Amino acid sequence: MSLKNHAAAASAGAVAANAVPHLAHAVMRQPFPTPFADPPGRADSSPRLNAVLAGLNLATAAWLVATQRRRLGRPSFWLVAGASGVAAAFGLEVYFRSLDHHVIPQRSSP
Repeated sequence: MSLKNHAAAASAGAVAANAVPHLAHAVMRQPFPTPFADPPGRADSSPRLNAVLAGLNLATAAWLVATQRRRLGRPSFWLVAGASGVAAAFGLEVYFRSLDHHVIPQRSSP
């Protein structure tokens, strides 16, 4: 695969991974930060806006995959997409952990 094909696979994986937290919060009807909030990426947006953003992310990922239809049978495509998705998930986890209003309190032992 060429660099262009690797970039498309990596982008598809990262964008698909970004859709997950937005979709999860939308389904649970909970606010979550989006790039459309003020300040962007730090303040919460409505569940409805998170659903829209998740849909846009999934549509973008599907489009990127569709542009690579001749390479979908190659394991390297899915390896790059999967590795990028996992890397994006770890990066998102680190970022959102830094936002103190999204930290889930730990239960103390009785």
